[in-house]
Amino acid sequence: MSVQFTDNVSAAAKRDILVLQEKIGSFASGDMAEENFRKFRLGRGVYGQRQPGVQMIRIKLPYGRITADQLIRIADISDKYATGNLHATTRQDIQLHFVKLADTPQLWSDLEDAKITLREACGNTVRNVTGSAKAGIDPEEPFDITPYAYSIFDYLLRNPICQEMGRKFKIALSSSEKDAAYGYMHDVGLVPRINEEGKRGFKVMVGGGLGAQPYMAETAFEFLEEDKIIPFIEGCIRVFDRYGERTRRHKARMKFLLQDIGLEEFLRRVEEERLALKNKTYAIDTDRGFTFTPGEPSSQVNPAELSTDAPYQAWLKTNVFEQKQKGWYAVQLRVLLGDMHSDKARALASLVKQYAGDDIRVTVNQGYLLRFVSPENLPALYAGLDTLGLATPGFDSTADITTCPGTDTCNLAISSSYGITRVLEKMMTAEFPDLIYNSDIKIKISGCMNGCGQHSVANIGFHSSSVKNGAYVIPALQVLLGGGFNGKGEGLFGDKVVKIPTKRGPDGLRILLNDYETNGFEGEYYSDYYARQGKNYFYTLLKPLADLKTLSQEDYTDWDHTEQFVTEIGIGECASVMIDLVATTLTEAAEKLGWANEAFRESRWADAIYHAYNVFITGAKGSLMTKDINTNTQHGVVSDFDKNFIGEPGFHTEEGGFKALVFSINKNEPTEEFAQSFIAKAESFIENVKAYRERQIEQDGLPELRELVIAKDS
Repeated sequence: MSVQFTDNVSAAAKRDILVLQEKIGSFASGDMAEENFRKFRLGRGVYGQRQPGVQMIRIKLPYGRITADQLIRIADISDKYATGNLHATTRQDIQLHFVKLADTPQLWSDLEDAKITLREACGNTVRNVTGSAKAGIDPEEPFDITPYAYSIFDYLLRNPICQEMGRKFKIALSSSEKDAAYGYMHDVGLVPRINEEGKRGFKVMVGGGLGAQPYMAETAFEFLEEDKIIPFIEGCIRVFDRYGERTRRHKARMKFLLQDIGLEEFLRRVEEERLALKNKTYAIDTDRGFTFTPGEPSSQVNPAELSTDAPYQAWLKTNVFEQKQKGWYAVQLRVLLGDMHSDKARALASLVKQYAGDDIRVTVNQGYLLRFVSPENLPALYAGLDTLGLATPGFDSTADITTCPGTDTCNLAISSSYGITRVLEKMMTAEFPDLIYNSDIKIKISGCMNGCGQHSVANIGFHSSSVKNGAYVIPALQVLLGGGFNGKGEGLFGDKVVKIPTKRGPDGLRILLNDYETNGFEGEYYSDYYARQGKNYFYTLLKPLADLKTLSQEDYTDWDHTEQFVTEIGIGECASVMIDLVATTLTEAAEKLGWANEAFRESRWADAIYHAYNVFITGAKGSLMTKDINTNTQHGVVSDFDKNFIGEPGFHTEEGGFKALVFSINKNEPTEEFAQSFIAKAESFIENVKAYRERQIEQDGLPELRELVIAKDS
């Protein structure tokens, strides 16, 4: 069925969507290898689920900003193509689940009609650019980072430098020194500053990351001028693209490259890219339309009626704060599991239109923030939110747990994140009601060690795991303590302390909270308390819960389940096909050559050059496959081709010739003349690669094809 477009859909988006539909057809017919298709669809926000035959769609919302009408559109699309649920993520995206692959092109088109994209929401690309939800209204911010976050997103969207990196790349902008966007755990983290001369700029951190091996970002600059931020980020991406690991996936994040070569060498290589950058400086348009329309005061609810209402007063204290714009208030919504039904989302949008500015922000703890609410409208807004179940006090408090979906939908999850989160929040509400007023202890849960729930930066973190007990496997929680922020505002990663059966999670948290209440100093941050007591203290405290000799029958089942627990990974329906990987790779190279020529025709010289560079890389990689030579970086591809193809007809005749050609990319300004020459050489190179391949087949016959498993998604 052909995709329907409206006039609001840009030409670039239309092409993206039509190509996605074309690739789905090729994959369904067996003409496209599963790995190639997976790489392609992830870059378009289409992610495989644990359940076969359906997809998770990740909607990319830069710095979490969304309008009321966009929220309504997402709700309508969820009803039409998904389950009616909107899941807010820790990266300020919204995810829809259980979508048929065949429906994704039209779903994307319907989103683009509302100026929302899926492009580069997943995959080895620059992911959603996150930013403090309070940006623009934060009383402690030196300036609004919103236009900077948008400009970074806009500059990198569809940019050829970041379409097929070794792994994902994450950027975050905090609104103040409090680093509420957790810049210290990102590939690039930015904190706004104003120097002695009154100029705007940012503290720049690089090379942070979570996962099984968390790594603290290193400070590249205490202050970098605002117009140098985007060129620096581009330089970082180009270095990561060229030198980053590509074969060993667990070593392919930029943090590992930084560890290998050191910050000084990394920054030297970034500077080496400067000549080739499209922009040596990039001015940010801080006057672009980030406007709001405040709601008119309402008299529907009499404030006097709520003056002694305890829930309302708790809500005011924990979920509402006065903006830097005096007389205006921001309202924060605590959302259990980050899940909101479409009917509730539409009703929320209606409240926003009536009582707030049309600027909603998804928060990093999976809630929502409304802004520019007048004090007169707070009672009426509270009443409306309370009706929807969105006025629960304790936003971003200890009682407000951040979690990923876990085994509900994710292939990689080990046990139920949702189940344990519900139980822990219920326990805290019943036994520790005052925790809604504690915003210093954050609890975060992930369904596996990869950290989508950001457990490593929690004061108290858990990630799902399992333990063996004889012939049986028990769902378990790895407990991490001491992460998040300490009393000095320093970001920390938690220590793995002990692993306990998941059904003992409530007991574990109960012990930790009671211990802190009893032994913590007045005003002592939890991470400081952890550091004072030491890891062994907490291991001893929780060790009895890890004793498998005292297991009961219920320990063998997971939360939200009744059947005996088994570890499993969701898979799709499979069929085996024979694929000529070399031919497939050369087809990719030809496609990239087409992109280079198109960019050249549109006078996008830098883009054309980078596409041509990728033609060299892909063609060389395909050629090395014919000799069973595997490489793990782009730099390695070029070096190995240079060594192994000297003297082959049509190729370089002396060592270093190919390297000099390909790496001339950063030795020249991105001019029309260089672009034209570089593309011509890339085209000639691919023709020579094809000729070499034909000679090889003629001489030796077609090498044995490789069998690949292709998941058939309906």
